[in-house]
Amino acid sequence: MKTFKKITLLFVAVLVFASCSKFSMYQKSTNIEFKYKGAMEFYNQKSYYKAGTLLEELLPLMKGQNEAEKALYTFAYTQYYQKFYVLSAYWFKRFYDTYPRSTFAEEAYYMHCKSKFDDSPEYSLDQTTTLEAKDGIQQFLEAFPQTKYLEQCNTMVDKLNFKLEFKAYNLAKQLYRMKDYRACVMSFDNFAKDFPSSKYIEELMYYKIQSQYEYATQSLESKRKERLKSALEHYYAFIDKFPESKFIKDAEAIYDKIKLTGVSL
Repeated sequence: MKTFKKITLLFVAVLVFASCSKFSMYQKSTNIEFKYKGAMEFYNQKSYYKAGTLLEELLPLMKGQNEAEKALYTFAYTQYYQKFYVLSAYWFKRFYDTYPRSTFAEEAYYMHCKSKFDDSPEYSLDQTTTLEAKDGIQQFLEAFPQTKYLEQCNTMVDKLNFKLEFKAYNLAKQLYRMKDYRACVMSFDNFAKDFPSSKYIEELMYYKIQSQYEYATQSLESKRKERLKSALEHYYAFIDKFPESKFIKDAEAIYDKIKLTGVSL
């Protein structure tokens, strides 16, 4: 068994050495066709770093040649498969802009969008890339309204929208936990405008009542009555939209407190 393991390790080492030697040979070559052949060989073997390295050296040398289009298309994929999504997004768009009539043009534009989508961060981080991904997909669908990637695009948009929705929801809840009640009400209003069909609307509408009530009770006497009236308006809007809500009892408790102040609409 030990002998078998040694032989196996030796065999692997030989393969690795041979691959490295081959890569070095291709990289040092000044023959464009030979180096391109090596790049495609490594690509087909899923050795994307080596393929990408060779293709990157070849791209400026292959301008105007028949294989230049395939080289750029393949290079973009080497970046994507290495999860360099910023780079792959750039190179796929570069391909589309350079070869808009190519048979790979639609795919390249889609992969530009897919790269942006894959680069979109966790909801808790800055969502600039998420917004860029959404805009990119929209532009892609306008350019290719009959695209075969329609289903994939719709799925990506749904996931991106949910990420933005969940971030906005958590931001609103964080403001509530911080007792920044005025900002809470504003964030709940913005959330309802941006995500009118969200499953979080019911919960946030209740917290809007609570926040407005707390904001009113902390206000100056001259502002309190007006702000309590706003809390009542939020309450009526809530029970009208969600008469069977699990938050009804809590909402009614706030309503009772407001009525005790003598405020009414």
